[in-house]
Formats: sequence, structure tokens, C-alpha cells
Amino acid sequence: MEITTVAVLGGSGFVGRHVCQALAEEGYRVRVATRDRERAKKQLILLPTAEVAVVDIHVPGQLAEFIHGAEAVVNLVGVLHDGRGERGFQAAHADLARKVVAACREHGVRRLLHMSSLRAGAQAPSAYLRTKGEAEATVRESGLGWTLFRPSVIFGHDDNFLNLFAQILKLLPVMALGSPNARFQPVFVEDVAAAFVKALADLGSHGKSFDLCGPRVYTLRELVEFTAAATGRRRTVIGLNDSLSYLQAFFMEWMPVKLLTRDNYLSMKLDSVCDCPFPFGITPAALEAMAPAWLGPVTPRTRYQQFRSQVRRYNDSVTSDR
Repeated sequence: MEITTVAVLGGSGFVGRHVCQALAEEGYRVRVATRDRERAKKQLILLPTAEVAVVDIHVPGQLAEFIHGAEAVVNLVGVLHDGRGERGFQAAHADLARKVVAACREHGVRRLLHMSSLRAGAQAPSAYLRTKGEAEATVRESGLGWTLFRPSVIFGHDDNFLNLFAQILKLLPVMALGSPNARFQPVFVEDVAAAFVKALADLGSHGKSFDLCGPRVYTLRELVEFTAAATGRRRTVIGLNDSLSYLQAFFMEWMPVKLLTRDNYLSMKLDSVCDCPFPFGITPAALEAMAPAWLGPVTPRTRYQQFRSQVRRYNDSVTSDR
């Protein structure tokens, strides 16, 4: 069946906006479910083929009605910090995956693309990764034409990762860093979006899981130091040992705005890295090539570097499509 209409859950979030844009650029009609229509419209207003609908995706009837008539569903919903009700790990990850699979079966939607996370699994140390693993199991056993994506940490100009470090470094002359040796392989959000679009109509991706990583592994300390250098700030970073890292997470968990929790600390016990090639012939962008364009001051040099990176990536994509 030809796919023309894609229903996207989580389409107004950080990754979702980029996925919706990539889908629209390929000519797909994109339906985006949201509870805040005006906010979502402002974020997606420039996409001519995008339609925003007010839907409570956790209500099975509303979810089923939303995906009715679509040929594919993309589920990007995820929460980083555990909360109450629908914002909790169990509801947002595991329970929602079951509702999505049921709605797809009800309306004959055979194609499902699902966002998971590296190291997700039933035996993982954190509730975040365990519920992500539970959702994966649901998708794998669904009988649908599914594809799973398991990225490392995702960066981009509107992320809540490097930009969060930049904000903290602006305020603190010295940064006490928990889990400084945790390892990540950051992947550019546009590369993640491109992988989703490439997989959508690729029959060879059915029933497969793809780990998504950038070209280089960093420790958390190296990422913070990179951000400090990119923003032009000289800062001292003090790495905490394991006990102090846990204690820091415990106290930060009770802050009004959660920057770090004990569950995040447990997730970082596992390296978020992979040694497989990036799928679909995509050459993943390097952090150093992209991030200075928005972290640092705008100068002719940074504009030039960004332009060179964009040209290289365009040439790579043209070559891979031939």
C-alpha cells in the first residue's frame, strides 16, 4: 500500500518538529496530535501539508479516530523524567505503545515507526529504560510492519541537552558534574528525522531495529567542556564520584524544575554508544561541525562552517540516493 498520510504522535516536540518537517518535504500529508493546538500550529505553521488536531492520545477512542485514514503511524512520545498519570514512564512509554498497536489493528494501519532508546530493555537499571524496553516488546510482537529506532542522546539547535548545559554554564563559574564519565554518542536531530523518512516506505526496514549514533563518543565531562568552549566561557568542571553523583541526583530531583533525577543517574550507568553504521546510507553529522552555529556567537566563520557542513550533507544525500 502506498503511504500518503502519516499520523504523528509527539509531533510538536523537539524531535517531532524535525520529523514532521522532513515528512512534509517529501510530500507526505502529516497529521499531528496535540493538546495545545495553538502552540503546535505556531511550531508547524510553515509546513503546508501538516494538519494539527486536538487529541488526547491516551484515550483509546480519540487515538483510534485520529489515526483512522492514515497509512502509517509514527510514535515519538517519550518523557525523560517520571511524573504522575500520563506523564509517567509507564503511561507515556509502555501503556501508550499498547494503545497505539491496538488502534492500528482496529483501523487497518499496517505501518508503525516507533522511537525507543539505546540500552532499553527489561533488565535495564532505570525505569526509563525498562518502560522503553516494554514498549519495544509490544511493538515487536504487534504483527504490524514495524521499525524501531534506538538513538543515543539527540542534539540540535532547539534541544534541551547542549542548550541546557549552556544555560547552566552561563550562571555558574564552577560546575559540579555528576556521572562525569558516562559515555554518549550524540546524534544530530536532522539525521534522526532523515532515518524515519527513509524507513517509512522501505520494505527492507520492516521488522528491524536501528541504533542511531553520531560519529564520535564523548564522556559527559567532554560534552560539558565542549559546550563551555563553544559558548566562549571559561569554566571549571569538577567531576563527582559515584556516591556524590547519586546524592546530587537525589537533591536535584526535588527541585521545581528537574534537571537530574536518580533515574537519570541509573540510566547513565549504561554507555549510550553503538558501533554500527548509520542506516540508509546517511552520513551522520559531527557535533563539532553543527553545534557551534547556535551555541556560539554568530560570526562570518561560524556561518561559513555551517554552510560547508550543509553542502557536504547535501552532497552525501544526493550520492546515497543514486
